[in-house]
Amino acid sequence: MEKDVLISIRGLQYLMDEESGEQEPVEVMTTGSYYKKNGHHFLIYDEATEGFDMMTHNMIKFTENALEVRKRGLVDVHMIFEEDKKNISFYHTPYGMINMGVAATKVRMKETPDQILLKAEYALDINDSYVGDCVIDIEVRPREGGKLNL
Repeated sequence: MEKDVLISIRGLQYLMDEESGEQEPVEVMTTGSYYKKNGHHFLIYDEATEGFDMMTHNMIKFTENALEVRKRGLVDVHMIFEEDKKNISFYHTPYGMINMGVAATKVRMKETPDQILLKAEYALDINDSYVGDCVIDIEVRPREGGKLNL
């Protein structure tokens, strides 16, 4: 995989108290950098938030069955997704701090020479209250001639 990449991150939340059963999709498509070191894959990219001038610097570190997301800037958080473990993190936003629990049930990666697919399924709780079940799908392709399949 080349260093300059296209990154697509798609998240889906199945909220507990939704009467309609609707899902809340969130999608980010951006360019970034990729590298592999000591058996770990790394993605680095910056993210803008509507209504704010400050950027958030993101680093995603992953292996075949674990995922870490670090955000620094407008938002600060270090989330860890490990199968069959619950990890607590403090999510600092412009509106205040949130205590967030992530209990991953599945983390999978598939790698080919021109694509990396990563999927994490997890239960989310905020301030010790269950919010819902969530899925994150990440696709990485070389920037040169790359085409995301979403």
